[in-house]
Amino acid sequence: MDQINDFLAIDDVCKSLMKEISCDFIGLALQDKNGLNIKWHYAIGNLNEKYRLITVRFGKGIAGKVISSGTPLMIDDFPNNVLGKPIEQPIMLAENLVSSYAVPLFFKGVPKGVLLIGNRETHSYTEDFQTSVKESAGNLEKILSDHIVS
Repeated sequence: MDQINDFLAIDDVCKSLMKEISCDFIGLALQDKNGLNIKWHYAIGNLNEKYRLITVRFGKGIAGKVISSGTPLMIDDFPNNVLGKPIEQPIMLAENLVSSYAVPLFFKGVPKGVLLIGNRETHSYTEDFQTSVKESAGNLEKILSDHIVS
C-alpha cells in the first residue's frame, strides 16, 4: 500500500471512530524509528496545527507514558487530578482537551504508537467506548505495520 492510500485508510478509520463515539479530537502519535522521540503525525477535530510541533520523549506526556507502559491512559478532568504539571501534557493544552483516552499501538509486539481520543469537556469513557477505541487501534496497527520497525 502506498503512503497516500495509507493516509486515506487512517483517515477513514479515525473519521468512522469519531462518528461512532462522538468525540472532539482524535490524534495519532508514533515513536521515531531510531530514537526515543514521539511525534503527533495525524489529527482530526484539531483546533490548530500545533499538534504537528509537539515532540515528547519516551515516558513523557500522554503519548510517552502510553508507549513506555504499553497500557491505556485515561484523563477525565484535565488539569485537575493529573500527576505532574499541566505543561507536561502538551497535546491536552494545544487542543484545549479536558478529557482523553489513549491506547497503545503495537508493532511486532512492541508499543510504538498511540491513538488518543479527546473531548473539550469532562467526559466519562465507558467500557463500550474503550472497546471501540481499542478496535480502531487494531485497525491502525494493520495499516501502519509495513512502516513501523520495532
